[in-house]
Amino acid sequence: MNSTLKMNINEWAMEDRPREKMIAYGCAGLSNAELLAILIGSGSSKESAVDLMKRILNDCDNNLNTLGKMSLDELEQYHGMGPAKAVTILAACELGKRRQAEEAIKRKDLGSPQAIYELMHPKMQDLDREEAWIIMMNQNYKLIKTECLSHGGLSETAVDIRLIVKSAILNNATIVALCHNHPSNNAMASKEDDRLTERLKKACELMRLYLLDHVIITDGAYYSYRERGRL
Repeated sequence: MNSTLKMNINEWAMEDRPREKMIAYGCAGLSNAELLAILIGSGSSKESAVDLMKRILNDCDNNLNTLGKMSLDELEQYHGMGPAKAVTILAACELGKRRQAEEAIKRKDLGSPQAIYELMHPKMQDLDREEAWIIMMNQNYKLIKTECLSHGGLSETAVDIRLIVKSAILNNATIVALCHNHPSNNAMASKEDDRLTERLKKACELMRLYLLDHVIITDGAYYSYRERGRL
C-alpha cells in the first residue's frame, strides 16, 4: 500500500478503532487522543481523528488542563477542526470541571484551605479575569452556598463588603470564606488583598460571623490567610 494514502478509522483493524476499543476494554483502555477522537467523530482527508487530536494534544504538552484553556478560535486553526468539533471539545472539558466541582461539594466539610481550593479551583482555573466569590457555611463547616460577588479586570476586582454580610445573613450562614483568583498565576497576596481581608474581618466580627479564610486561587496553588497565620 502507498504509505502516503491515509486510512480513515473505518478502515483500521477493529481493535484499533476508538469506539470499538471502548466497548471491548472500557474507557480506561483508551488514550486521551482516542477519547477525544470519539467526541469529534472524524478528522480530515489528511489525518484521522486520533491523529488530529494527538497533534493538538502535543501542542498542549499532552495536558488536558491546557487543552481546556484553549479558545474556539485557537482550536479552529487546526485543519480538520471546525466550529462544531471545537465546541464539542470545550463542552467536554467544561463537563469535566463541573464533575470535579460536584465531587468537591460532597466532601464532609470546608474547614480547611485545601478543601476550599478543591471546591473553587474548577470554577476559576480557566478565568482570564479576576472574580471574587463568597462561600457560606453552617456552624459545622458544611457548604450552604457559593455566590459570585464580582467580575473584575485582569488585575483587580471590586468587592462590596455589605453584599457579603447581606448574603451570609439571608442564607443563615454562620461561617464565611472569601475566595478570588489571580489570573497572573501568582498566588501571593497583594496590599489590596490585605486591606480587603482586614475590612471583611472587622465587618464579620461586628455581625457575629466567623471569617474562616480568604483564599487566593491560582491554577495549581493557593494562598490562605488562615494558613499563613494572618487571620
